[in-house]
Amino acid sequence: MDQKSDKIRIDKWLWCVRVFKTRTLAGEACNKGRILVNGLPAKASKDIKIGDSIFVRKPPVVFSYFVKGIPGSRLSAKLLSDYLEDQTSVEELDKLKIKDAIYFKRERGTGRPTKKERRQIDDLRDDY
Repeated sequence: MDQKSDKIRIDKWLWCVRVFKTRTLAGEACNKGRILVNGLPAKASKDIKIGDSIFVRKPPVVFSYFVKGIPGSRLSAKLLSDYLEDQTSVEELDKLKIKDAIYFKRERGTGRPTKKERRQIDDLRDDY
């Protein structure tokens, strides 16, 4: 493991371990309060260290990670297990499957849903 220091900014770590596609997106998530470090909201400049717990809220799922290492730069997907441990519960991951199952496809040319159809769609989504 290539460790230049014992701490790193949270936005940079999230980008390095491929939780977010860009560092800017990681910083925006921090500013919106979607990132928690050890249960507390974190700004993008917050330094994290090995042993910290990170919670990332990407609606509808809250991912949880354990920091195992501090990378020097962005990692390949094969090396991720050396730097983070995914502790996301099965119940949270099941929410992704439900979200995909609720997607409604309308036939081409049928136009926008009417007000009544929209309410029916919303009621079905609320049930899940």
